[in-house]
Amino acid sequence: MPQVVVEDEVSSVVWRVRIRMDDHPGMLARIAIRMADLECNILGLNVLPVPGGVLDEVVIRPATGLTKEQLVAAIQAEGCECSCITDADVRELVDASAATLTAAARAVDDPSRRAEVLREVLTADLVTVVPLAEANPARVEGGHRVVFAVDGETALVARRRWAPFVQLELTRAEALLALLDGARRNVSSPLALTSADGAAVVLREGKPADAEAVSAMHARCSMTTLFARYHTGMRTMPRRWLHRLLVPPRGMSLLAVCGREVIGVGQLIPGPTGEIAEVSLLVEDGWQGNGVGTALMGRLSEIAAARGCRRLVAVSLPGRDGIYRTALRAGLAPEPPEEEGLLRIDLEAAGARVLSEL
Repeated sequence: MPQVVVEDEVSSVVWRVRIRMDDHPGMLARIAIRMADLECNILGLNVLPVPGGVLDEVVIRPATGLTKEQLVAAIQAEGCECSCITDADVRELVDASAATLTAAARAVDDPSRRAEVLREVLTADLVTVVPLAEANPARVEGGHRVVFAVDGETALVARRRWAPFVQLELTRAEALLALLDGARRNVSSPLALTSADGAAVVLREGKPADAEAVSAMHARCSMTTLFARYHTGMRTMPRRWLHRLLVPPRGMSLLAVCGREVIGVGQLIPGPTGEIAEVSLLVEDGWQGNGVGTALMGRLSEIAAARGCRRLVAVSLPGRDGIYRTALRAGLAPEPPEEEGLLRIDLEAAGARVLSEL
């Protein structure tokens, strides 16, 4: 019989017991009778299908003086395998589906809690965020370790000493992460706004097919505007830069579009950990002062927060405070610009808002 994981010798108020058994009529009843004979009170039951049988997770309140070893012996006497007994908490006795939905709602409201929520759903000991290249999904440690790739750059690594993960739990976790990913991507969907003079403007994600329109917008911009954005003298956007502008590595571009013309471009480029992202804006001269930059900044900050980013940074020319004032108008909480032009924006200090008007 495989070695049973018994985490400590001191009897606890509530135990979580995992019992592997053949899927035959009456098996669970026999186990329940055994527990009743030992004066254990069954508080909860969860049946997890596994290859060749079922894994029943039973939460019990043991009789005073009963040891974990005595309970293991009673379960083995019925021809079943007790794979784990660990301490539990009566607060965990909620319906698994309801608990998962509640956890998902918390993670949608605060994407930075994704790892914490996954740990709860899996009843894991630890969930860590690591770069995808370092996750090593092949290292499963007998089922006690599992890796979830959450985007092209990072992964969540879950570990649980007290029992291996089973497929039903992993399927539930994958569904949770898919839901969170869908909620994150939905924030990037097009947003229609109306300017003060009645012009309709749409904010949407930039694509490679927008290269011509973005190039035309740069041609309409003055050298002063281009210099403020790129910090170098240029009259037009070089063709070789357009793709990188629209599809930056790890990040995204956000376009402000009026009719068929692109009138503004914003970029969001997360750093290696995803907690800090760089933001930049360019609005063509004829639309400056109409709130286009404010709308782009607000929307980019919403997207950044939905992706788990905690802070934005922006680089402007020393002595220029245009992007600082734009952040203030977008309802953010920027720190005063540093002398070299670096601006820091704490997304947790003030939530980004969706603008109904420019």
